Amino acid sequence: MLLYIHIPFCDTKCPYCAFGSVTGQHKLHDDYFNALACDLNSQILKFKNLKIKSVFIGGGTPSAVNAKHYDEIFKIFKPFLNKNAEITCEANPNSADLKWLSKMRNLGTNRISFGTQSFFKDKLKLLGRTHLASDTFMAVKNAKKAGFKNINVDLIYSTKLDTKKRLREEIAQISKLKINHCSAYALTLEQDTPFEKKYEYKKDSAILAKFLINELKNAGFKQYEISNFGKPCKHNMGYWKGDEYIGAGAYSVGFYNSQRLYSIKNLKEYIKNPCKKEIEALSKDDLRLEHIFLGLRSTIGVTKTTLNNDEKAKAEILVKSKKLDYKNGKFYARNFLLADELALFITQN
Repeated sequence: MLLYIHIPFCDTKCPYCAFGSVTGQHKLHDDYFNALACDLNSQILKFKNLKIKSVFIGGGTPSAVNAKHYDEIFKIFKPFLNKNAEITCEANPNSADLKWLSKMRNLGTNRISFGTQSFFKDKLKLLGRTHLASDTFMAVKNAKKAGFKNINVDLIYSTKLDTKKRLREEIAQISKLKINHCSAYALTLEQDTPFEKKYEYKKDSAILAKFLINELKNAGFKQYEISNFGKPCKHNMGYWKGDEYIGAGAYSVGFYNSQRLYSIKNLKEYIKNPCKKEIEALSKDDLRLEHIFLGLRSTIGVTKTTLNNDEKAKAEILVKSKKLDYKNGKFYARNFLLADELALFITQN
């Protein structure tokens, strides 16, 4: 079992972000964490012999909240952790100071993920980020001082400002950090965000995407999923394998007993009723299709026995055309950037 904990608070809202988050609600921190504790306890009690393989604290911006708020949350889930459980926490470079990082490390967090997005001042401004490249360098330095060895930085590409030269410089800066993971996400113009329909902000280029992937590979960050490079994150690998997970917090989603469980998508309403979940029952075919899509976008691959006869025939066509590899009873995408198209080709009638 995996555990995802959502922290919806942010100091500022990035214009491209569609995740559930709020700004200017510091007065609700205490109430929220009390509700979160109730939600977490309620779900954990449903399981006998629960073993949590990994925890991911995301947001929002977990570092926008005083680290003391996490004390009770860790007390709740710690007794159920596997011995070598990975505990990741997201943070912003300008809000995760040494004191915050040290507290989170002492609680048990052993992987930290910084929302860097870029090292260029103009690109950070375009993306609505309020930190500078120097903040990322300081944050990583402090994370190492606090005892973190597993460190990730997020990068955003496919913006109008990206060129091969600039992307090469982004990767050169990441190399200087001497970390073991990078997540690189193509900018998406999400519905109901300030960036919706801002087509002029985006540059779709397969050439630049492949260039970025090769630069990361040359810098020692091996791609293991469409957006992830370096030492694999156990938690995300669990998602792609189809592992069950508890989702706690407003806006969170859980998955177990072939059901998807949605928490309330409103902060104040969630605080009033944190244990309420909207349940979506998933059929065997839903789960099978999900396995195909997630497997092809990562090194997990797709087990041949998952496919029906028509799908196997289509997969074999893709093997012959060198779009897929087949080994040890599994199909693997050669180019993760094409994963969704390949999955659609296999599964559509």
